[in-house]
Amino acid sequence: MLGLEIDEYILPTERRILRVRAHWFLLLRDIAESALAMVALILLQSYLPSSGVVNTLTWYGGVVVVARLTILVIDWWVERIVITDQRVMMSTGIITQRLAMMPLRKVTDLTFHQTVLGRMLGYGTMVVESAGQIQALNRIEYMPKPDEIYEALTEMIFGEKKQTRSHWLPKPKR
Repeated sequence: MLGLEIDEYILPTERRILRVRAHWFLLLRDIAESALAMVALILLQSYLPSSGVVNTLTWYGGVVVVARLTILVIDWWVERIVITDQRVMMSTGIITQRLAMMPLRKVTDLTFHQTVLGRMLGYGTMVVESAGQIQALNRIEYMPKPDEIYEALTEMIFGEKKQTRSHWLPKPKR
């Protein structure tokens, strides 16, 4: 495993509420660029006169395209967003890991934006504001199920302690 798992950063006094990765739609542009590059390489291979140089360059070009897409997919796969009952954390990076964190007690406002496409596919952008400061996690894009996560966060930060409708949070014991 590369780097530490983000759950290893959770303190014993914290309770993990949810752990997600960015929505798969984030990769669509990279997949489309890679497909177009491969088509361009195939067309070059087809229309240029056959020679060892052309074959070698197009082959290595294809390797570069596949390697780039592989790295981007792995980077998406290892990126995690974790929300505990005390903070929001995001872990990114394959080899060099970066951990961004914001305590929930500093959050003054939560907003989420969803485009029409985002509503159809189930992703959005979460904007977290805190006491007039720009934090490391002030904008989280391609958040899956942002309305449910927004509701869970709102109830944790601003709601009553024993009341919750969100399925992310544990239900109160009766």
